[in-house]
Amino acid sequence: MTDKETTDPLVRFLAWFEEAKQKEPTLPEAMSLATVDAQGRPSSRMILLKGADEAGFVFYTNLESRKCEELAANSHAALLFHWKSLDRQVRIEGRVEPVSDEEADAYFATRDRGAQIGAWASAQSRVLEDRFALEKSVAKHTAKFGVGKIARPPFWSGYRLAPDRFEFWTQGMFRLHDRLVYRRDGEGWVTERLYP
Repeated sequence: MTDKETTDPLVRFLAWFEEAKQKEPTLPEAMSLATVDAQGRPSSRMILLKGADEAGFVFYTNLESRKCEELAANSHAALLFHWKSLDRQVRIEGRVEPVSDEEADAYFATRDRGAQIGAWASAQSRVLEDRFALEKSVAKHTAKFGVGKIARPPFWSGYRLAPDRFEFWTQGMFRLHDRLVYRRDGEGWVTERLYP
């Protein structure tokens, strides 16, 4: 581990993420997103990381979904990456803010056509009367867009979690795991090791 990796949690995360891309058999970018509603009830779900840099960790979703309702009530959230093949996990906490329309448009344009149509067809988190209703919606939107370009739906965009806390966990023998925490302190980071 270089000095930069020990003082900058993003550098450490990106190094671990690169290892996970090589060794994790499926979806190393999968992460759990935990949110809290207005009554303080937590919920979590698996989503995909779509970007990580100095500004934060980016994901995309339907803006009418449960997660977005909860983020509107409380903009603090937590991410969790678990890479079983590496015996590692990373917990990240911070405040979530919407990405710009330009950033969302640019990402949406990179999605495959089926995923673009799916974004239009799914009323995410709302009651689905049966699977056939979803299939009809997909067929309707497929016909609507034909072979032309598909614009990003107005109800679909992204969020960026700006981290103020990281925890890097490595499995140890006899459950004596290694836990290294980075806490935001002004413009820098304070590091602490925790008992397992």
